[in-house]
Amino acid sequence: MYIADKWTDFEVLDAGSGRKLERWHDIVLLRPDPQAIWPEEHTHPAWAHVHAVYSRSDAGGGDWEFKRSLPKRWTVRYGDLQFYVKPMGFKHTGLFPEQAANWDWMRQCIAQSDTQPNILNLFAYTGGATVACAAQGARVTHVDAARGMVQWAGENMELNGLADAPVRYIIDDCLKFVQREARRGKRYDAILMDPPSYGRGPGGETWKLEDKLFELVQASLEILSATPLFFLINSYTTGLSATVLENLLKMTVAKRFGGHTQAAELGLPITPGDRILPCGTSGRWQR
Repeated sequence: MYIADKWTDFEVLDAGSGRKLERWHDIVLLRPDPQAIWPEEHTHPAWAHVHAVYSRSDAGGGDWEFKRSLPKRWTVRYGDLQFYVKPMGFKHTGLFPEQAANWDWMRQCIAQSDTQPNILNLFAYTGGATVACAAQGARVTHVDAARGMVQWAGENMELNGLADAPVRYIIDDCLKFVQREARRGKRYDAILMDPPSYGRGPGGETWKLEDKLFELVQASLEILSATPLFFLINSYTTGLSATVLENLLKMTVAKRFGGHTQAAELGLPITPGDRILPCGTSGRWQR
């Protein structure tokens, strides 16, 4: 399991009964989590100081209930990186803290490169990985279909003093962008992707992970450089196991370039104790 256990500004304080109690710097949020099927312990004192609770609706979606005053947004720090967070629709905050395990791995790969790698970040959201890779000195192309998320990514870059870093922001359907880059002869030294289980592109294009993922990875092969550095697939779809992602990478990237393939669950430690909250799966390929 890839465990994001180096946070100081974030922690899971309790999890159970389909919910998780979290500290984001000095803000305590209570959000749904379907993986936490065991009972809540309610032993942490932060239960008495929750700032906001997200509750699902029987009609679909849900709403935040604010029990204490909150800033419009605030920052959390991970090592030398900083990110803006805030309560959003569909229980989100603009950051997936378990991805810190992947940020660390990608930065290690970049640090081992003899050149400045050119990295493609697909379904790049608010730019957590973009910030991490750019902070390590890489050139990054950041692609997401949502204009607001791309703007947020730029603000995260500014927050880290990286406004002038070599980052290109693209608002586009990821598969179509990859196909166009192949026709243009563009090449990347590393590709990472964090596709949703289901979504729509800026032109209304539908995306269903099980139907599109293999096609996307195959298309991505055509824009990898001759000696790529890494390839990362992240999935929150519970039906796609680590073995599925590892098989996918072996049949595509490893088949063409060799290298090493590995996949595992992502997790966050629950404070205190020895429990881990599972948070999706990542498949990694490295040269």
